[in-house]
Parts: sequence; C-alpha cells; structure tokens
Amino acid sequence: MKEKIDKAIECFKKGDWNGAVDLFTAVLEVETDNAEIYNNLGLCYANLGDDEKAEKNYLKCIELDPKIPQCYINLVDIYYKQKRLGEGINLLSYAVDMLPDDLVFRHYLARFYMEDAKRDLAIDELVYILEKQPDNYDAYYDLARIYFEYGNYDSAIENLENVLEFKQDNEWIYYYLGEAYQANDEIDKALSNFLKAIATNNKFSVAYKKVAILFMARGDYQDALEYFEDYLNFDIPQEEKDNVNKLIENIKNKMNG
Repeated sequence: MKEKIDKAIECFKKGDWNGAVDLFTAVLEVETDNAEIYNNLGLCYANLGDDEKAEKNYLKCIELDPKIPQCYINLVDIYYKQKRLGEGINLLSYAVDMLPDDLVFRHYLARFYMEDAKRDLAIDELVYILEKQPDNYDAYYDLARIYFEYGNYDSAIENLENVLEFKQDNEWIYYYLGEAYQANDEIDKALSNFLKAIATNNKFSVAYKKVAILFMARGDYQDALEYFEDYLNFDIPQEEKDNVNKLIENIKNKMNG
C-alpha cells in the first residue's frame, strides 16, 4: 500500500489528477477507513472540477476522522463557491466543536456569517478571535467592514487603524480608511489617507479620483485639477474620461471666473 500511496502522491504533485484518483481509489479498496486518503481523493476530484465527488469524499473523511483540519477547509471552499452558506455554517460550527483551539474555523465562520448578512454573529466570532489573537489584522479588517456596513464609522476607523499597526504598506487599507473618515465627515483625515494610498502605490488610480474630488469640495481647485489630470493618465473607460474632463472644465471656469 505504501508504494501505491507514494505513486498517488507523485501523480498528485505532477497534476495527474486522474492517475492519482485511480491509485488512491485502489488504496481505499484495502484501507477502507483511511480518512487522509478520502481527503486526498476529494482534492483530486476538486481539481478535476467534479465538486460532487469531491464533497462526497470530504464528508467521508470527516466521518472517519473529524479532527483533520484541512478537510473542513477543503469542503467549506466548495460550499462558499456554490453559495451554500447554511451548509457551510453548519460544517464550520461542527469544526469549531471538534477543534476548538483552531481559530481558523471561527474566522471562516465569521466570513460565512458576513456573507449571510448575520453581522452580529460575525462580530461575536471576530471579537473572540481578537481576544485570543490581538495581532490578527485580518480579524480587525473584517470587523471594520462590518462596522462600515452598519454605519458605525468610528468603530470601522478604529479597526482599520489597528490593521495599519501590522500592514503599513497596503494601499487598500489606506483607501478604506479614507472612505471611513470621509463617511464620518472627517475630510482632512480622509484626504490624508487617500494621499497615503497614492504614496504607497502611485499607480493606484481610484485614490487619485478621491483626492481630486475632496480637493474640489474644499475649493482647492488647483490641487483638484492636478489630481484629475493625473487620473486621466490611467487606463479608464472613455465615459469616465468624458465625465472627468467635464469636471476639469468646470474647475477651470471657476478658477477663471
């Protein structure tokens, strides 16, 4: 059996999914209770695009050994892709019961709750994670998203600022923080973060537009003009270019008026 398993793994590594399926299946004819082989077989079918057979094998793996973490993750990926949120939530709740110390499942569960518009339940899971892992910036980010959707911009800002303690080179975090400050009517701080997004990535086109609009709203027309013109240098749809050119024309009229 070891020789067949080694050959199956070799096929798997080479991407020979059909060859791996044949060999793993042969192993299961003898080792009918080998949970790891069912998980590997599920992965092969998933790579072949046969989610139904992949799911069947993952479920068998969990039935035989409910403490194999990767099998839950493999199966829940199928549920997420297929938008089977209820089944994903049930599976992850079971995984949390079986493997309570593995916070990855709570984070997956929180994201399923978010997708299923069960934001309060998602918050509970994320807060629990952060009590155990106060440096988990992904959890802070997800909390920020939920609070932003709730319109609780102060909490969204607080959590995004926490993310920045760990991820200072991510233009999207600065961008989302800028949006949260803008929604909270803190325009100067919004502008500062959109500018930081550009400083982090000077090809980050959407931030140029945000900066230009905020400068225009403040009456800083020369700065607005500069950033709108920079924005036009990016590959944006023609309709968008036409709209921006109209704004530029209006700004020039105000400057000359």
